[in-house]
Amino acid sequence: MVRLALASGFLSAASGRISFINGNPDCWQNFLAYAGKVNSFAPASFVPALALVSTTLEIVFGILLLIGYKTKWAATGASVLTLLFALAMAYSFGIKEPFDYSVFAFSSAAFLLAAMPKYRWSIDELLLKK
Repeated sequence: MVRLALASGFLSAASGRISFINGNPDCWQNFLAYAGKVNSFAPASFVPALALVSTTLEIVFGILLLIGYKTKWAATGASVLTLLFALAMAYSFGIKEPFDYSVFAFSSAAFLLAAMPKYRWSIDELLLKK
């Protein structure tokens, strides 16, 4: 269940950002503005690249977690990515912000998933049986 919860969190956030769900073309621009605030320590010229890379990683990790393929790798990457989000939010807005958005909890759940010895109902499990 953790695998599916993490996958849905990543895919929901990323799809809303790129207008799959609500059809609003301003979503990406709004996300870029927010990414600039979260990454206040980064030069403004880096923000679009950071936003694109993080969104791409969220989609990749979300799909891999959803189907249960390369789960340990995807969960580790998801844990690191969300920890970086949490640290950036804490630096830019204060420590309360990442706790309010449960980013540390999301990162910890991904880390725990990465530490699991096997993944039931996954492609990984099917490949191990062969």
